[in-house]
Order: sequence, then C-alpha cells, then structure tokens
Amino acid sequence: PNLPGSIPVRHRKRTIAIWVIVVVVALLGVGLWKAGALLDKVSSGKSGIFENVFKALPGARAELKGEKEGRINIALLGMRGEKVEEGGLLADTIMVLSIHPKQNDQDQARASLVSIPRDLYVTVPDTQDKQKINAVHFYGEQKGKGEGMKYMERSLSEITGVPIHYAVTINFKGFTDLVNALGGIDVRLNEPFTEGLQFREPKVCDPYVFTVPAIDPATKAQMYEYKYFKDKYGRKQASPSAAYPLCYNKDVECGGVFSLPAGDNHLDGDKALCYARARYGSNDFERAKRQQEVIQHIKDKAMSAGTLTDFSKINGLIDSLGDNVRTDMEGWELKRLFTLYKDFGDAPLKQKVLDDSEEGLLYNPKNTDKAVGYILLPRGDSYARIQELFRALP
Repeated sequence: PNLPGSIPVRHRKRTIAIWVIVVVVALLGVGLWKAGALLDKVSSGKSGIFENVFKALPGARAELKGEKEGRINIALLGMRGEKVEEGGLLADTIMVLSIHPKQNDQDQARASLVSIPRDLYVTVPDTQDKQKINAVHFYGEQKGKGEGMKYMERSLSEITGVPIHYAVTINFKGFTDLVNALGGIDVRLNEPFTEGLQFREPKVCDPYVFTVPAIDPATKAQMYEYKYFKDKYGRKQASPSAAYPLCYNKDVECGGVFSLPAGDNHLDGDKALCYARARYGSNDFERAKRQQEVIQHIKDKAMSAGTLTDFSKINGLIDSLGDNVRTDMEGWELKRLFTLYKDFGDAPLKQKVLDDSEEGLLYNPKNTDKAVGYILLPRGDSYARIQELFRALP
C-alpha cells in the first residue's frame, strides 16, 4: 500500500527503471569513449573520437575499404623503432595480409600472407630515385609523420597489382610486448637452431681504427681481423703488424650466440624476436618463413586465449602496446576489422614468401654497382607474375 505522502509504487518502479537505464547508458558511453580513446592511441587517422564511437556502435553502418569488393589488403611492417639508431625507420619486415570476409552463411572467411623481401629494388614514390623497398618507409617519414605508411602502400600496390588499403607498423618493443601479453608462444623445431654471428657481428672499435674479418689460414676459421688506420687525409692505411683477435660487438643482442634446441620451445617476447630476426646463418627468405611461422603462432595463441574474440581484451592489448604500434586505420575501422576477424576461427592462412629460387619470382642481377649492393628484381623485369600471384590468392 502507498503511505501518505509517499510516491506510488508504480511510480517508484518507473523511477528505478529510468535510473537503471541512465546508468547503463552512461557506462556504455564511458566504455565506448575509452575504447575510442585507446584505438586513437595507435591510429593516425583523421576521424574524431565522436565519429569513432558512433561508427563502433552496434548496428551502425560502417564498412572497411575493400570490404564491399570482398578483399581487404593490409601492409604489415616491422622495424627497430623511431628513436633507435642504425636504421630505426627501415621496414625490414614487409608483408601483405589479404582478408576475404564471409559473404554469406555458406561462405568461409579466408586470408593470405605474402612476405616481400627488403632488398627488392623499387622506385621511391614521388621521385625517380631507386632504393631497396625497406627504405621507402624512411623516405616517406621524411615528408611527414605517418607518410611512411602511405609511401609503402603505394609501392606495394604497384608491385602486387592490388590496392593496399591500410598499413600497420610495429617496432621491436611492441613485438616483444605483444608476445609477452599473450604469455609467450610455443614453437616446435625438427632440428636445433643457432645464429652465431648476427647478434655479435664485428663493429668499429673506435673512431680511428676499423676492422675487417679475416680467415685464420691454419684453421680456416674467422678468428682474426686486420687493423687499418686512417691517415690525416682520411685514407685507409694497413697496419704493418700481423692479425689481431677479432673485435666483436661488445653491445651484443640475444645473448651473442642465439640457439634453440630441437623439439618444443616456449618463447617469451625477447626470444621470439631473436628467432624472427635471425638471418646470417640462413638468409632473408628463410627468415621471412620464420616470421610467418611466428605470426601464425601469435594468431593461434590469441584465438585460444579469446583475445581476438573479446574486444575488451583487444583494448587492453592496444593500451599495453602504447607508442610501439601505429596504423592509418581509424578507430572504428579497427573495431570493424576485429569484428570480421572473429569469423575466421580455424580457417587456414595461406602463406607465401617471394624469393629468388628457380621457381621464384625474383632474381639477383649480376654486376650491379657496388654502391647499390645486393638487390632483387622481378623476373622478366616486370611485376606481371607477382601481380598474377596476388590475383590468385588466397
């Protein structure tokens, strides 16, 4: 019964319901605002937070570039990092991820991943300059922050014959943080893996003395260096003395000699990075295959942990990566991408590495200018066969 002066029961119920709705809407708004802010942290897009929040709302009509055509192409770029010396902005890992979303209930989502070698010789956009493709990102960044991704998209579009809609960059720290956030990854090796030189390679010892590795004539091992001196004119002068012990880099990475035993290996972020970077003991093509293997393990681990199917976990992951990941996707586009990605499940990821094998699509030209160094060109000096490959994928 209603007491004198009290609010009728039906009115109290209605008041409580209104307040519940207000609280729910407020919490939803805060959650979406936070999600938008986190995504804006890595996005260099131009949309404001209100547009990102609005387009991320359930039921909002928002499509990615290429989604209507049934194929979304994303450049994945790995590098040391913006503030790192010795080529921190060179994109030494270059991949093109193509995603084919489900078109109907009977269709299956598909994806492919193609590695482009860093030594592919290309023309830098907006110039006539020829450079290895890993330098294209650097030259773009000299034009303005974020332009490196645009330059890479243009170069990769020309090479592949398909539009590259978006780009994502991640530096070394971002990669290690990502793997650690997932609790590491597991890699099974059929035989032991060792990289003995790359992470302790010979370096200049001081501003006046530099070193050249030499072979010990007795053991045939690379254990010595010849020392050279610069005279007052800057000319190289050989020391009259004999060979000296090899001067390895004192600032070693990955423990100097990085090795993994055959069998199952659990890799934290640091070890996964070393495994993905190693190439002196093999070559760039084998390294690219290992990088694709690591990406597959990261994807499998993220799916098994529910990370890629829970957007709140995605927000936490993005927050932890901080300034080490960048993309030209808008916040709402990232949200839409993860929504599409949930349809993949255990769908296979078709993988390919462009190489210079007999069946490969690239070759190393002979007698190139020594100043240019080792480069790769498309067979037939045309991108036609590479473009044919991309049209057929996945």
